[in-house]
Amino acid sequence: MPALLDAGADVLLVSPELTPALRAHVDAGRLHWEPRRFVPDDLDGAWLVQAAVNDPAAAASVSAAAAERRIFCVRADDRAAATAWTPAVTRHGPVTVAVLGGGDPRRAMTVRNAIRDLLGARKGPLLTDSVEEGPPVNFPPAEGRGPAAGREPAADRAAGRVALVGAGPGDPELITVKGWRLLTEADVVVADRLVPGLLLDELRPDVELVDASKIPYGPSRAQEEINRILVDRALAGAFVVRLKGGDPYVFGRGGEELLACAAAGVPVTVVPGVTSSIAAPAAAGVPVTHRAVAHEFTVVSGHVAPDSPASLVRWDALAGLRGTLVILMGLKNLAAITETLTAYGRPADTPVAVVQEGTTGDQRSLRSTLGAVAADVVAAGLRPPAVVVIGDVVGVLDT
Repeated sequence: MPALLDAGADVLLVSPELTPALRAHVDAGRLHWEPRRFVPDDLDGAWLVQAAVNDPAAAASVSAAAAERRIFCVRADDRAAATAWTPAVTRHGPVTVAVLGGGDPRRAMTVRNAIRDLLGARKGPLLTDSVEEGPPVNFPPAEGRGPAAGREPAADRAAGRVALVGAGPGDPELITVKGWRLLTEADVVVADRLVPGLLLDELRPDVELVDASKIPYGPSRAQEEINRILVDRALAGAFVVRLKGGDPYVFGRGGEELLACAAAGVPVTVVPGVTSSIAAPAAAGVPVTHRAVAHEFTVVSGHVAPDSPASLVRWDALAGLRGTLVILMGLKNLAAITETLTAYGRPADTPVAVVQEGTTGDQRSLRSTLGAVAADVVAAGLRPPAVVVIGDVVGVLDT
């Protein structure tokens, strides 16, 4: 699914229910959803079918309908019964490499990862007649191996561990090298809704993927359940990667997860991520600081309204700052935030930029002023996730 959406495919999803992550794609208009069970007519006009159900009988009916229409069908439940297979894919700028391993997904991913390492190490132009010969690449044997050469199965390790990994602001290539390496070694991945889908597309087929956005209860209970999953899987001997959008510690509750693991005696590695508070404005042409314009920037969460007793933000103090103010999760309360800032003395003509889904193919942005931005966002139909930048740095790079 992530690769299809990234390629601009016209995707029809047929399912009685949706995960929150898929619902976000529907709400954003990136795919069409029919909230019901499959019927053969759903395949009319299709080029490719993916039966992603854990029901062999239902998958067989989809496969049979595809065969009647001469449409390739990928089956998640039975590779042997499929007429098409999903390769292990790596992307390096404009280069995409897909590897099929003769029915062995581990072999395909081992070769894919070796190719990715080669592309990452290559200097100069890629895949042109002028490319010089590079050093030979020794591919590790695939049989019985995961994507990380020399990594033993979880059952053979004395104890598990957890890595809190920042996935970056949205572009899958903005994860750090260390973060991606740990992701390829994981036995279990617990992922947030804002994690780039193409990163999850490259996981080994035997990795347990836990969609943290599907965990029930309210926010506090859901966090307790995430903590429990991290601890339980690690104590069972697994290497668990908690994959979080942006940076684990920037409004990501990574600290709570580290404390839960520490209390249970589980070792934790923290891998910082590129935060959207800086990356999204940069992608839209807005530096958060600029010489002779802004010597400071402040990042705050806007998910709690300024007049709420639960708010920990000193909006009166922020209004008096001369530097840049970056607000995350503030679109819902934007009108109240801008009114509060102007009431405390921030000029209504202060430049403002709003960047939706920064660094992704769905990035949108608008320029406005503090007094008008709330109405402009509504008129433009901007939606979360979005970053709001307030200050004279907005427009400083415009020419």
